[in-house]
Amino acid sequence: MQSSMIDLDHPRKNAIAVMQASVPVELWRQNASFVQRLREVIANHPVTRHIAIGVLQRGELDPASMCRIHLEYRHAIVQIFTDALLAAQMQTRQLEPRLHPGAKLAPRFLMTLNDLDEFGFRPGSDADGYYRGNPMYAHYPLFERVLDDYGITQAERKAYVPSRIARAVRSFLERSYRNYLDVTALLAVAEEEVVLFSPALRTATKALNIDVSDGYYFVHGVSSDDSAEAADDDHENDLWLVLTQALTPDQQARIETLCLHYCDLWDRFWTFQMSRATSRRRARRTHRPAGTSVVGSEHWVAF
Repeated sequence: MQSSMIDLDHPRKNAIAVMQASVPVELWRQNASFVQRLREVIANHPVTRHIAIGVLQRGELDPASMCRIHLEYRHAIVQIFTDALLAAQMQTRQLEPRLHPGAKLAPRFLMTLNDLDEFGFRPGSDADGYYRGNPMYAHYPLFERVLDDYGITQAERKAYVPSRIARAVRSFLERSYRNYLDVTALLAVAEEEVVLFSPALRTATKALNIDVSDGYYFVHGVSSDDSAEAADDDHENDLWLVLTQALTPDQQARIETLCLHYCDLWDRFWTFQMSRATSRRRARRTHRPAGTSVVGSEHWVAF
């Protein structure tokens, strides 16, 4: 086929079609059915209706609690998300002994749409007819600027000791990097957590008079949200489709257990954050030390 005959429009649709064509029709059908059922199970997991979502949406937390939550969230997922995404792209090579040569390229292509957002590229062409983007608009640096807005210093970020549950959430994803099925499935779950909690965190941040009309919270959430320019739901769907290509029936039960355990960890993560915030509110009624650091288990932030 001549390159001029290849459709370069609709890259997501093209990648999905190539992935689907790389596996037997019946296997794709079986895997798609499993993935749909798994997504329904995850949608009914307690973390999807965690009390933290409402607390954040109502703007009930004080600045110090929100600072600590952001430092915890930074350690649990923000710092390592692109590490996991790149690990998944590398481990697509595990497809090739089973599928045809080059089968790894379509899922890599599809996940690159996620990369482009994460790394600070924007749709369209620049003045020179090349890609648009700037690494300063990458999501991790944007999150660091949210910490700037909260007044968290670089020294406080370096000195902060994450909670045991934040470390557990992070290490669970990190341990998956060598297994293509595992890291892909956990990334899909992680995107679901972003879809659930980013809008609530945005609202809680806005309630503290921090601008969320641009930056990290402007690019996180769902594509249907007119108050943001986000596509985490699209990226989640992409990852489930990547998993649909890669799965074999003997791995389905194990992947379900893995995903639900990750959901359990996120549920515990948010329960711990709410418990600590509640303890702060009770302590504040009786004692309020003057302007100390956010770093530490019971310290207050100077604002």
